[in-house]
Amino acid sequence: MTPTLVVITGPTGVGKTATAIGVAQALSAEIISADSRQVYRDIPIGTAAPTAQELAQVPHHFVGMLGLDDYYSAAQFESDVMALLPRLFARSPYAVMCGGSMMYVDAVCKGIDLLPTISDEVRRQVYACYEQHGNDYMLAWLHELDAEYYAIVDRNNHKRVIHAIEICLEAGKPYSSLRTNTVKERPFRIVKIGLNLPREQLFDRINRRVTAMMEAGLVDEARRVYPYRACNSLNTVGYKELFAYFEGKMDYDTAVARIQKNTRVYAKKQLTWFLRDADMRWFAPGDTDILSYIRRQSGEVTD
Repeated sequence: MTPTLVVITGPTGVGKTATAIGVAQALSAEIISADSRQVYRDIPIGTAAPTAQELAQVPHHFVGMLGLDDYYSAAQFESDVMALLPRLFARSPYAVMCGGSMMYVDAVCKGIDLLPTISDEVRRQVYACYEQHGNDYMLAWLHELDAEYYAIVDRNNHKRVIHAIEICLEAGKPYSSLRTNTVKERPFRIVKIGLNLPREQLFDRINRRVTAMMEAGLVDEARRVYPYRACNSLNTVGYKELFAYFEGKMDYDTAVARIQKNTRVYAKKQLTWFLRDADMRWFAPGDTDILSYIRRQSGEVTD
């Protein structure tokens, strides 16, 4: 049987963790977290990281392994996962990758272009310019460095703009010249499972989860990591709004409502991304047909 990577993804709050644990237990597999924030320590509440009880049910990888000020990227994730998978497949014909970070999922499933590692010096230089001059200045800089990528970049996503500038400076050539978008061949089968719910039900789950996070101590968690607020690890929904609350820019109720709204917006962005993938098969979380679909697609059983 060809080794099979089962990918379980979908919008935030839909129930990926519980589904992945059930699937991994049934397949005697281990779980790879494809979440660009759960990889960091000290922020388990705001990132909805697997609990100690969940971690005890199935071995997990890439959860809480980095400090908040450590640099990590989709390219590094691809490299680390590709190095790990042979060991997982030596123990089971299946491995489960669970998470909703779009670039992380695509990095493993499709591969990512080989890009230069950004030096601390270049990163500090570029972020200092952004802090001093703002996004319009950075867009003009990107246009000067790489007009081709400037034409297609999401100009409201300052992180994409900044990263493109970093790559141009580090490589000494336009970012667009390094982008091949070639899908890499993998020595294993990939079965993609997308989880989704009716929009109203999903948004209700998101709202209730944010409320549960607040009750679980998200404010105290955010206060503990506030000194690291400039780190990219904390440039995420939940912490940004609470940092604004700490700084007197909004009141508590507004911060909570904003977290709920911004989480819903992010969920829609995830769905837009994943719905374009023709290889994705969609299920409701916990659907009992998921396992039989995986076993058929992997070749373990035939109709």
